[in-house]
Amino acid sequence: MRFPNPSRLRIVLYPDPALKKRAVEVGKFNAEIAALAKRMLELMREAKGVGLAAPQVGVRLRLFVCNPTGEPGDDLICVNPRFTELSGGEEWEEGCLSIPNVTVTMRRATQVVMEAFDVDGKPFQVTGMELRARIWQHETDHLDGRLIIDNMSATDEIANRRAIKQLQNRYRPPRRS
Repeated sequence: MRFPNPSRLRIVLYPDPALKKRAVEVGKFNAEIAALAKRMLELMREAKGVGLAAPQVGVRLRLFVCNPTGEPGDDLICVNPRFTELSGGEEWEEGCLSIPNVTVTMRRATQVVMEAFDVDGKPFQVTGMELRARIWQHETDHLDGRLIIDNMSATDEIANRRAIKQLQNRYRPPRRS
């Protein structure tokens, strides 16, 4: 896979088709993966988000970054994440950096055990509760080509109709070189 220059990466907005494609596993851990993750953390912070998946910057790889607290020491980079346990359940409103001004009530597990790799290819396992668990599930949905608007209730559809229409009207397909 060819990597774009990390400095040129931007958050992709709905309805860009890149958001609906399933990401592929990272097979090779190298400096490009590390640079991609670093740039994604920068973009996430600039947008005041708590998570960002590679498809949200137009890269079809199973990688996401997150930080639920905003503290630099709480940055987490997850490559090829996989859930081994999901438990509990709670509904809560979620937003998405790729779908600004839209919130959707989502039911998510309240506790998640996840296995993943860091940017150097070292495996790890983590347990997340509440907000962390929700972020991991949201970002993993992106890796599978699923968006919060795919699960909207009729009430959510009515509440978000105008914002979604504005995003659709502003969308311009990227120019291919």
